[in-house]
Amino acid sequence: MASGRSDAREPFARSEGRSVFGTTAAIYGAARPGYPDRVYDILRDRCHLGPTSRILEIGAGPGLATKRLLDAGAHVVAVEPSPALASQLSALPGAARRLDVVVSTFEDADLVPSSFDLVVAATAYHWLDPEQALPKIAVILRPGGWLALWWNAFGDPDKPDPFHDATEPLLRDLEPSPGTGAGGSDVALDVAARRGELETHGFQDVEHEAMRWTLRLDAAQTRRLYATYSNIARLPDAQREMILAGIERIADAEFDGRVERQMVTSVYIAHR
Repeated sequence: MASGRSDAREPFARSEGRSVFGTTAAIYGAARPGYPDRVYDILRDRCHLGPTSRILEIGAGPGLATKRLLDAGAHVVAVEPSPALASQLSALPGAARRLDVVVSTFEDADLVPSSFDLVVAATAYHWLDPEQALPKIAVILRPGGWLALWWNAFGDPDKPDPFHDATEPLLRDLEPSPGTGAGGSDVALDVAARRGELETHGFQDVEHEAMRWTLRLDAAQTRRLYATYSNIARLPDAQREMILAGIERIADAEFDGRVERQMVTSVYIAHR
């Protein structure tokens, strides 16, 4: 999920996602919030997540979702293009026995057809070209296998967002990330577009669920979170530092060090 003004400008290239998050590897896992338990309930109840599951995770990062998949007893193949982030996956509990890490883009990963019960992408699908990725996912899934895509969207469009409004002057000129869809919409929340993509590529019984919750941060946590946003992480050092210092200053001075972001965790599931 990107930070900044939602507008109709073209996002920067998806290919930047292959390297930009590696620059934030030291803080990413601690700075980013996890996903609600409800996500994993859906995976268990609808997608049959469990000890017999063989799962492919696309863009696993440092393992925010991977850990929960391993906790469920599944065997996970995690594809992550950043060597810095991929190295953190191997330290997860259960990794030695049930995790295979592939340091590669999903597009370039050599994956066996019909070999996975479930393919997942947690806040990562928008870095893929659906026209290339969805046919490959269909090939590597076993017949009847499931696809699950989910995001933490920072900001609920149906609720006021005072911190976003206060920081908008700092962020308005940043290029949008690929998490920004057509007309400035949020890829995670554009249900019609995501449903249409999946159905066009032969996925069936597409379901969507949105979970709303509040993320609370102090000023230092807010700075670290924003430092992991792709359209800030990609900036030259001086510009990035100026923006992050401004964000921390606003959080401290205008919000008394108590920032609240209204979150939407948006989940899509479908099967072959």
